[in-house]
Amino acid sequence: MEPLQQNHLPLLTAIAKNKTIWEHLPLDGADEQTLIGNLKQAILKRSYGEQYPFVVVEKNTGNICGSTRLFELFPEHKKLEIGWTWYAPQYWGNGYNLECKLLLLTYCFETLGVQRVQLKTRTTNLRSRAAIVKLGAKQEGILRKDRIMPGSLVRDTVVFSIIDDEWPEAKTRLRRLMEERYGGQSD
Repeated sequence: MEPLQQNHLPLLTAIAKNKTIWEHLPLDGADEQTLIGNLKQAILKRSYGEQYPFVVVEKNTGNICGSTRLFELFPEHKKLEIGWTWYAPQYWGNGYNLECKLLLLTYCFETLGVQRVQLKTRTTNLRSRAAIVKLGAKQEGILRKDRIMPGSLVRDTVVFSIIDDEWPEAKTRLRRLMEERYGGQSD
């Protein structure tokens, strides 16, 4: 992962054209101007310490796979959220998200010292829900009519979390999954 920079925007907009990526997210990132606006806003919010956006890079090729970020930062409460995660479809189910989340969660719990990391997704996004559970996150509930999606559709949102007490077990599980997938090698 690398911090999101302005020079990443053309590469991200190029891989974001597939509308399937945005089916469950509350913006249409296939629209170049919408995505650029969102990413520039994330970069600006980083300068204020409100968000930390990243690009996910395939180590072997240097290709950008997608993006993710830390946001909803509440240092006084030792909590934050990981989200706005999206990948080009060719990277779905190939371990990139698993490794990305292992890196982010390790940073959150072991460097930042948070007590709680929250993750959310649309109730109908079964692929994302399964990926979040695979991380060791616990479902906490559903926020009804939480977001208005493109086209004025209303989204219900599932809230998950991992707390510091659960992190050692979740980390062991994630490392085991990485070992099983890559035999010690990562993306």
